[in-house]
Amino acid sequence: MTVRGRIILGIDPGTAATGYGVIEQRGNRLEMIHHGVVETSAGEEPHHRLAHIYDEIAEVLAHHQPDAAAVESLFFNVNVRTALAVGQSRGVALLACSRSGCALFEYTPQQVKQAVVGYGKAEKRQVQEMVRVLLGLKDIPRPDHAADALAVAVCHAHSHGVQLRAEAALARVRGDRRKAKQR
Repeated sequence: MTVRGRIILGIDPGTAATGYGVIEQRGNRLEMIHHGVVETSAGEEPHHRLAHIYDEIAEVLAHHQPDAAAVESLFFNVNVRTALAVGQSRGVALLACSRSGCALFEYTPQQVKQAVVGYGKAEKRQVQEMVRVLLGLKDIPRPDHAADALAVAVCHAHSHGVQLRAEAALARVRGDRRKAKQR
């Protein structure tokens, strides 16, 4: 019987295209399980577009049952209308994750770049190439939004592992301090 590793869903929200990527983490080893994009048409009513994004992300969650979902946080750009639309798609993705019961984490674009490339101002192509290398893929995942979502999942795999080790170390230190006070 094969023991399942930790399954992580990464989401790169957008109204026209919301990328998703599912990876499995076993220790330091990462493997891509599935990736894709939820596409909506500009001609659709906004509420229909959001419902479609929600339904597709909910289906990915139900099928892969991830242990954690990582969502890229909103990067506010000059175009307020675009930022609001992305925020809405991000909101329905967060809702789908919350309703599925999986743990939810958020990362800024700079955190994703730092975790994947080691440099918070890395170019998009550098991030995509490192995703390819880290996941042992022959080619860079396409479309771009799916590659970006895989980068968010990789970011969580790297960042959350460090966070867990730091919390364990802190707990050990606190435990030692408590023992010292009891003496």
